[in-house]
Order: sequence, then structure tokens, then C-alpha cells
Amino acid sequence: MTSSDQLTGKTAIVTGAGSGIGRAIAIRFAAAGARVAVLGRTPTAAQDTVQTIEAAGGRAALVVCDVSNQAIVFDAFRVVAANLGPVDILVNSAGIAHVGTIEQTTEEDLDRLYAVNVKGVYNCLKAAIGAMKGRGGAILNIASVASSVGLADRFAYSMTKGAVLTMTYSVARDYIGEKIRCNCVSPARIHTPFVDGLLAKNYPGSEREMFEQLARTQPIGRMGRPEEVAELALFLCSDAAAFITGSNYAIDGGFVTLKMS
Repeated sequence: MTSSDQLTGKTAIVTGAGSGIGRAIAIRFAAAGARVAVLGRTPTAAQDTVQTIEAAGGRAALVVCDVSNQAIVFDAFRVVAANLGPVDILVNSAGIAHVGTIEQTTEEDLDRLYAVNVKGVYNCLKAAIGAMKGRGGAILNIASVASSVGLADRFAYSMTKGAVLTMTYSVARDYIGEKIRCNCVSPARIHTPFVDGLLAKNYPGSEREMFEQLARTQPIGRMGRPEEVAELALFLCSDAAAFITGSNYAIDGGFVTLKMS
């Protein structure tokens, strides 16, 4: 883990920071000097992220939070402000997956994905905007290549990630005068426990085969690493990206632009 001072003096909230991309971003931000609020629904996983940060000399605080519940989210932001200071950076990384066409997607499936992937982002955006107005800040939403291209058997997931992308554009436009930047990164397949769980649930007995198949869908020939997404996130949330807002960055091994070449 490379240290730097790009975020020194800033307070960052990272949702879904108990594992995968969110965890990697929280650890990288702490190494760059930020005070990091690790938001997660599972205390054990989120606490492990906090301990990793503290062991490396960083400052972090665990806040158990269900992002789908607005009252809980607003309470979490107040706890963060009281313990780490007003939020300067928000990363919306919490999300859940689903495999299936529209025919295979139940109403319960749709509601479950909407609650976390769309309403959860909305709740955190709403809380962050209230805290950042008059001060400025940086917001980064984690979307997906599914926001921009059609993926087979990802009806509900693609719907939610498309919403994340368009929420990014709206917030960037509405609050540019408040010096609040809002950007989005859209990963392709990143090897995380999220992916491992999806394969175990949907392709039991064929996990290895499906992993290799999914890895090959990136023209670069492999899945990405959470740490690679974290480096892009650090840049976009730092003052080095002060001229960037309302942008969507694919981090996808060439998936979107090179797949049909």
C-alpha cells in the first residue's frame, strides 16, 4: 500500500467498505491521509477494514449502516461528523447483484436491488449534499459497465446501475455552484468476494469455469483488482481532479470500447 498526503485533513465516508472495492478504497484513502468512516451493514467485516487501516497508522471509524434506510443513513452521517469531522468525500460503493432476465426477475428481486443500489445511493447523496453545501466536497458513485452497455441476464442489476449513472449527472449539474463535484466509475469484472459469491450462488459446481469465462470477456484478458479501482477513486476524490465533475470513467480492461474490435 503506497502512502501519500493527497487527502490529508479530509473526512471520507465509504459505504460497502467491509469488502471488495469499498474496502480497497477505504484503505487507500486512509493511506492518503483521510479520516475514513467505514460504513457497512456487517459489523465484523467493516471492523476488519478499520483494524487494517489502524494497523497501518491510519485513522478510521466503524459505523454500522443500512443504506436503504434514510433515517439510519442520516444518523450515520451525524455520528461521522461528531467523531471525524464534517464529510468532505463520499464514496457510494455499497451494492448487491442479481442474475436474470426480466422474466426471471421477481418483484421481490427488483425491490431488493432497488432498495440498496438505487435508494441507498440516493439516501447517502441526500445526506452528503446537506453536509457539503457551503463547504464543497467530492462524491464518487460506483456504477458498472452495465450502465452503458447491454449485458445478458442482468436486467435488474443493469437497471439499478443505470440509475446510479444518471443520478451522478444530475447531482453534478445541480450542485456545481456549491463546489460539490460528483463523478462515477464504471468497473467491468473486478475480482472481489462479491464476484465469488455470485458465482457460487448462480453457477454451483461450475465456479472455476465461469470465472475463467468472465475473466476472458475483458479484452485485457483478466479481471481487475479492487486496488486498481481504488487508485482511480483516489484521483477523482483528490484536489488533483478539481476540474473534473459529471464524468463517468470506465475501468474495464477495454470491455466497452474494444470488445467489438
